[in-house]
Amino acid sequence: MPHSVKLLAKGKLCGKVGVPPSKSYTHRAVIMASLSPGRSRVYSPLVSRDTVATFNACRAMGAELEESGDHLTVTGSEPRAAEDVVNVENSGTTLRFMASVFSLPERGFTVLTGDGSIRRRPMGGLLDALSGLGAKAWSTRGSGCAPIIVGEGGMEGGDAEMRGDVSSQFVSSILISAPLARKGVRLRIVDAVSRPYIDATLKLSELHGIEVERDGYSRFSIGEGQRYRACDFSVPGDFSSASFVMAAVVLVGGEVELNGLTASLPQGDYAIVDILTKLGVNVIQRPDSVVVRSDGGRLGGGSFDLSDTPDLLPVLGALALKCDSPMEITGVAHARYKETDRVRFTAEGLSKIGAKVDERADGMTITGPATPTPAPLDARDDHRMFMAFALASLLVPGGFPVAGAESLDVSYPLFLEDMKLLGAEVERA
Repeated sequence: MPHSVKLLAKGKLCGKVGVPPSKSYTHRAVIMASLSPGRSRVYSPLVSRDTVATFNACRAMGAELEESGDHLTVTGSEPRAAEDVVNVENSGTTLRFMASVFSLPERGFTVLTGDGSIRRRPMGGLLDALSGLGAKAWSTRGSGCAPIIVGEGGMEGGDAEMRGDVSSQFVSSILISAPLARKGVRLRIVDAVSRPYIDATLKLSELHGIEVERDGYSRFSIGEGQRYRACDFSVPGDFSSASFVMAAVVLVGGEVELNGLTASLPQGDYAIVDILTKLGVNVIQRPDSVVVRSDGGRLGGGSFDLSDTPDLLPVLGALALKCDSPMEITGVAHARYKETDRVRFTAEGLSKIGAKVDERADGMTITGPATPTPAPLDARDDHRMFMAFALASLLVPGGFPVAGAESLDVSYPLFLEDMKLLGAEVERA
C-alpha cells in the first residue's frame, strides 16, 4: 500500500540545498561508457530506482560497473545478449535505450520487461525503426509494448523513419546504438518533441568520440565504422528535480539557493527559470547554482508551450493554484505516455482540490481557486505527480494527504528531507 504524506508550510522557505544529479544524463553517461572499450568514470551519478535499472542492464550486456565514493567506474564491453530477462522496473528510459543496445549482439536474444506501467508504455515506433535497420525486435504480445525481444543478428544499418511525437527517447535510443551498426544509419524524424533531450544525447555522443551529422531535429546521419571511446564525465544537477523546490519557494515565499545547477549542458527543464521569470519571480542564475526569491504573493498566469519540457507539466499545475488568471498549458500530449497519463491525472487531482480545469488532448487550462480545498490525492506511484501534489498541500492550512511517497526513489529520494531542511513540515498521514 502506498503511504501518504502531508507537506505543511510553517512560514517561508529559506536556506541552501544540493539538488539531485540529472537522471537523464546519468542514464546516457553510463550506457555510453558501457559501450566504450576501456575505462570511464561517471562522477556524481544519480543513484535511484530508475538509474539502478540502467546500471543492472549495462552489467547484463557485459559492462563492469564499480561504485566508489562520488563516482562510478565503468569498464566497457562489446554488447552481448543478457543471460536472463532484463527487468527495467519502472524505467522507460532504460527500456527504450537498452532495447537498441541489446539489438546489437550478433548472437542470442534478450527479453526486456518491467512493472505494470512499463508494460503499458508504447514501444511500437522504436521497434519498427529497429526492424527497418535490420535488427530483430518485437513485442511478445504483439501490442507494441513490453515484454519485448531483441537481438540475434545485430543491426545492419541503412535508412529508417519514425515519428518523434510520442517520445524523444525513441530518437535517442537509435542515436546511441547506430554508431555500432554494420553500415551507416540515416534517420528521419517527423514531429520531434522534447528536443533538448536529443541535444543531451548528441552532446554525450560527441564527448565519447561519435560524429553525427544533422539537419535540425528532422534528419540525422551516423557514419559507419565508428566506435565509442572512454571518457570521464561529471553529471550536472537536475533542473527537472530542482523545479519542484523552486516552485515550493514561489508558492509559500522565501529565498533558497539550489546548488549544483549549471546552464552549460543542454537540459530542457532549464525552461523553469524562464517560466518563473515570466511569472514575475526573482530568479538568479549563478555559475553553479540558482537562487529563487519570492514573497509568496499571487501570480499572473499565462500560456506555456511545454512540447520540449513535458516533465514541467505537474510543476506548472501546482503553480497554477497561485495564479489570479488562468494558466494555459499546451504541447504535452506525449506526457500521457509517462509513468502515468500525467495530463489526465494532473487535471483530476487539481479538480479534486477546487481548481477549474479544462482538459484537452494536448494540455489544459487551469483556473486556480482562491484557497484549495483539502482532499486526499493519489500520485499513482509517479514521482513527479507526488511532488506536485505535495506542493499543492503547502497551500492548505493543515495540508492534505498525498499517497505515493515511495515513488520519490525514482528521481529525488531526499525531496521530503530537503523540504524539511528549508523549513517545511512533513507529517506522515
